[in-house]
Amino acid sequence: MPETSPLDDADLDLVAALQMAPRAPLSALADVLGSSASTVGRRLARLADERLLRVIGQVEWPMLAEGNPMHIWVATVPGQARQVARRLAELPEIPFVATTTGRADVYCSLHATRRTGARELLMNRIPTVPGVRSAHTELVLRASAKSDSWRLRRLGDDQLRALREVADPLDEPATAADFSTEELGAVELLRHDGRASAAEVARALGINRSTAYRLTQSLLRRGLVRPRVEIEPALLGYALEVVVELQAAPGAIQQVADALARHPSARYVSIVAGTSSVIHHGVFRDEEGLAALLTHDLAALPGITACEVSVMLDVLRRYWIGREDGRLVVAD
Repeated sequence: MPETSPLDDADLDLVAALQMAPRAPLSALADVLGSSASTVGRRLARLADERLLRVIGQVEWPMLAEGNPMHIWVATVPGQARQVARRLAELPEIPFVATTTGRADVYCSLHATRRTGARELLMNRIPTVPGVRSAHTELVLRASAKSDSWRLRRLGDDQLRALREVADPLDEPATAADFSTEELGAVELLRHDGRASAAEVARALGINRSTAYRLTQSLLRRGLVRPRVEIEPALLGYALEVVVELQAAPGAIQQVADALARHPSARYVSIVAGTSSVIHHGVFRDEEGLAALLTHDLAALPGITACEVSVMLDVLRRYWIGREDGRLVVAD
């Protein structure tokens, strides 16, 4: 990561506004931020051109694959962690890869299109990557929080209310099944560009604009695609990123997961099947913030019996987008 963040206060305010309303028109963002639409547009374009920020579409799991994701901790031959992480980041089924301290040398997630593909990866492809000594896997059963819910807390109440008014409405999340070719095409487009307009969807799919608008709004309303800002947390002042594995009594698992999902550090909280019960992926400004989570916030939750912390040293890939010195590399 760069020693100093290339983002100024106006950039950070724009990020915070986009997190609340990723598809808001430039004019609405400008009104909230006390700027002009042209200035906001130039600033957003600069952040994109410098590969610091993108608005992508977070797609519901059933539209991506047959099963749920998995957490994987990989132990490597001494000195081979970075090379192993790079090899894993080349696999299309691996959306997230980071080198870590703690339980293992590399932490990654796996989300294969087919269950048979996941088995092949776990039993053959990952264990035979040069430098891998062993791998431990935990199956995600349910997510209590995903990355689209994490917020940079900079804006005032009036600004937040104004942004909620221009944010895309969300109905009750729908079950992902039986989609048309046009719907799947729109999902793929929104996945790579969460701010894609109806006109852009229409051109890409060869349909009329009104149909593209209804199609896009339907996907967004049903929560099948959730636009969100993709940017490295360290650029926003959150230099410490960890994965906390928690063991909890069966009757306390959901309560623990729900409480952690509300924690300001939460980027991804999941209930898992494995040696852990709940996994909390969190970001903090410094070590004191992590200490407060471990000694105060977790201590107040009944039912937790043990926890283990892995600190991320370097994130190479996040949501299938490569990273290099904090900048976005490529979306596969």
